[in-house]
Amino acid sequence: SNRQKARLLVARAQEKVANQRLDLLHKLSTKYIRENQTVALENLNVSGMLKNRRLAKSISDSGWRMFKTLLEYKASRYGREVVVVCRWEPTSKRCASCRHLDGKKSLAIRRWTCSACGAAHDRDINAAKNILAVGQAERLNACGAEGKSSLLVPGYEAGTRLDQGVLWAT
Repeated sequence: SNRQKARLLVARAQEKVANQRLDLLHKLSTKYIRENQTVALENLNVSGMLKNRRLAKSISDSGWRMFKTLLEYKASRYGREVVVVCRWEPTSKRCASCRHLDGKKSLAIRRWTCSACGAAHDRDINAAKNILAVGQAERLNACGAEGKSSLLVPGYEAGTRLDQGVLWAT
């Protein structure tokens, strides 16, 4: 029947798009892992973001969770490291130049100027620099070097452990 033919056409088209997405994610994850010793990511609440009806389809189509999974798999395969930064880290609010913590900003604010040092920032680029800085600090702490991570968390939060009187995210 025509209905069955149409369903098969739609299924084939969706499978093709899914295969193209997976191919792109494999190529990107391989490139990033081969070219870098450490990759730092922000731990996004993807399942919570999917509850937003306006963003759900585009978030699902982008494959963020699969990308993170592929990065972690390939990092272990190539002897690299993936550092996941806590989503509560104020990466968009902190100045990447002077580390000053500025106030709360709505998502509509894409560019801002630090009130302490006067540096002008693009919100996403500034956040990326801060994620890199926190990721490097976490990596140094993991190796036993001196350094303080700002990822102190309350003891009642899941995924924490107590080391020498200080709570750290795991």
